[in-house]
Amino acid sequence: MDLYQSLLSFGLVAGLLTLVPGIDTALVLRSSLARTRGFAFATALGISTGLMVWGIAAAVGVSALLAASELAYRALTIAGAAYMVWLGASLLWKSRAKDPSSASPEIGVPAASRHQLFQGWLTGTGTNLLNPKVGVFYIATIPQFIPPGTPPLLMGILLAGVHCVLGLAWLTFLIFGAGFASKWLKDARSLRTIDRITGTVLIGFGLRLALEPQH
Repeated sequence: MDLYQSLLSFGLVAGLLTLVPGIDTALVLRSSLARTRGFAFATALGISTGLMVWGIAAAVGVSALLAASELAYRALTIAGAAYMVWLGASLLWKSRAKDPSSASPEIGVPAASRHQLFQGWLTGTGTNLLNPKVGVFYIATIPQFIPPGTPPLLMGILLAGVHCVLGLAWLTFLIFGAGFASKWLKDARSLRTIDRITGTVLIGFGLRLALEPQH
């Protein structure tokens, strides 16, 4: 298997994984509908940042520590689960607001501020970095796609880059698709419903992550 075949084969696997609905999809859709398009793109870039960090970590062997150390894996799992539950609970709490302006303060704001963009990026990055399944996926797949004689670090960066490009393409499609539907979904009641659905999904992912059997 040469470099081109490795990238193409990994791209197929990563592409199929990208299309499976998950926490990344939920976060970006919620950001698109309840916040601004800029905030949604910042969240998507944060998600890609997390993927790239995990890809490099897998290439240099950090993710192998997670695969070998039960304690390290469980510690990161609990931290990630707690973070997801906190995000979900925050959205559910916010959705209880009866005042439309407090339930959706971003309605009518034409562009996200620099602070809001950083907040979106940080949310996306933190969600992926605290999800050990991403690291385990990379450590399980990247070694299989490294051609003989190719530097592992370089290959890890290239493969993670392929995953990032595919992920950004899919999330961009979702963001623009949500933009077409936003004029019907940006009233206060719809936004509260979106927050409740997204919050429930995040809490579900967090609890599932925390309660899954140890590997």
